[in-house]
Amino acid sequence: MAAMKATGQLVGTRPVIFLGVDGSWRETGALEWAIQESVLRGEPLSIVHVIDERLRKTPYLTPATVDGQAMELIQQVRSELPAADHGASHLAKTVIGHPATTLAALAEGSRMLVVGRRGIGSFQRLLIGSTSEALANQARVPVVVVPDRWKPPRGAVPVIVGIDDSPQSEAAIDFAATAATERKVPVRLVHVWDLPNVYSWEARSFSDIEGDLAEHAERRVAAIADQWGHKYPDLEIQTEVRRSHPVRGLLEAADEAGAQLLVIGGRNRSRAASWLLGSTGRGVLHHATCPVAIVHEPRTD
Repeated sequence: MAAMKATGQLVGTRPVIFLGVDGSWRETGALEWAIQESVLRGEPLSIVHVIDERLRKTPYLTPATVDGQAMELIQQVRSELPAADHGASHLAKTVIGHPATTLAALAEGSRMLVVGRRGIGSFQRLLIGSTSEALANQARVPVVVVPDRWKPPRGAVPVIVGIDDSPQSEAAIDFAATAATERKVPVRLVHVWDLPNVYSWEARSFSDIEGDLAEHAERRVAAIADQWGHKYPDLEIQTEVRRSHPVRGLLEAADEAGAQLLVIGGRNRSRAASWLLGSTGRGVLHHATCPVAIVHEPRTD
C-alpha cells in the first residue's frame, strides 16, 4: 500500500481504509466490518494499534512489556486477515501516542476510519468508549463505529441516512448512497421531526401546526430524494418520515429495517465549533445496534 509521511497523511493516490484496534478487538465487530468494506471497495486495510504513551510511563509496567503486548496483539489481528486480492497488501502496525489524536492524524486522507464502539482503553461500563466518541469529533474522514459482535445482516436490507432541516447532510447522503451502491441495496432517507417544545404541552390543540410541519417534512424529503436520484440513477432511494425524538426515531427506523449501516452527518467543520458532534449524533452512537457512520461536512476554513 502507499507509504506514510510522519504526519500520517497518505502519499500517492491509493485510497485505504483505516482500522483502529485495541485489546477488545475480538469482542467488537470492527475488524469484520472493515474486511467486508475492503472487499466491497477493492481497497487495502491499514490497521493501527496505538500504544497509549501514558501506559509506558506507569510504575507497574515497563515500556518493553507494553510494547511486547502490543506487538502480540497486532500479530493476532494479522492472523485474521484474508489475503488481499486487489493488488495491494494489508498493513498492520503499532504506533505510540494519544489514541484519539494519533488515529485521527494517521487516518487523514484515507477513505474512512473504522473503530469498535467499546473504544480504545475505555471502561466497559460505558456504552461507547471515550476514544470512539473523540474520533467522531476529531477525525476529518468519515468515522464508522461498529458495535460489539456485529455480524453482516442477511438479505437486501437498506443503508439508512438521517437527514434534518440543516444544510449539512450532503456528505452524509453521498457516503450512504455509495455504501448502498456497493452492497446493491436501497438507501433510505429518514427524516425525524417533532413539534417544538413551545407547542408540546398542548399539541392536540394545534393540529393545524402539526399538519403543516408533517407536510413540510414530506416535501423536503421528497425533494432531497429527487435531487439524489439524478446523481445515482441506478440506486433505489426510499424515504421515511417519522414524528419522534430524533435519536429514538433514527434508532427505531434502523432496528425495524435491520439496517446495514446508519449514517448521520456531523456539524460543519469550522474552528469556531467547540463540539462537532451534536446530541443526536452522540445518542445514536451510544445506542445503535448496527454500525454508525459519522460524516462531517468539509472544513470551511
